[in-house]
Amino acid sequence: MLYIYNRKTLEFRKVKMFKAIVVFISINVMVALFSFYQTRYVSREYVVSHLTQEEKLIVINQGKEVFSQSALVQLLKDLNVKFPHIVLAQSILETGHWTSAVFKENHNLFGMKQAQRRVNTAKGTQLNHAYYESWEESVYDYAFYQCRYLSSINSEQEYFQYLQQNYAEAPNYVNSVRTVIENENLRELFK
Repeated sequence: MLYIYNRKTLEFRKVKMFKAIVVFISINVMVALFSFYQTRYVSREYVVSHLTQEEKLIVINQGKEVFSQSALVQLLKDLNVKFPHIVLAQSILETGHWTSAVFKENHNLFGMKQAQRRVNTAKGTQLNHAYYESWEESVYDYAFYQCRYLSSINSEQEYFQYLQQNYAEAPNYVNSVRTVIENENLRELFK
């Protein structure tokens, strides 16, 4: 979905279809440049409240591209998520190399639960996890998660500490993520 900010009403509205969008998001500095051309079809308007400034900078494009590791890597680059090799490793670990039912049925790449206190792209809960209309929406939701909870983190070590304390239920989660990064040589994909 694409959210357009209305300066007169100070609200966001969702737009389902549009001709083109160019997005560059830097979560590290929370600066985004975006432009979009004539919108053809506008869906029902939804007001999105309680967004942080950082979240307002994320523009969501529901492209429905066929999933592949290279498409995921490209989207992580386009969104400029923090530590994308860690995020990719989480995706591999959480979905069993994209074979789990939660991924196949819910389009959920990260084992995310539906957020209750932050903006999110989930359509509801299914299989005890958030479900999305597309795998891209799952990535956008993770980007919102990073904006809300990880924006002040500046090192890999801090990121891993946060994940261990707040993200994963498994006691060896961070070690498993590190193993996936090394075994799959994921850092090389983002150079």
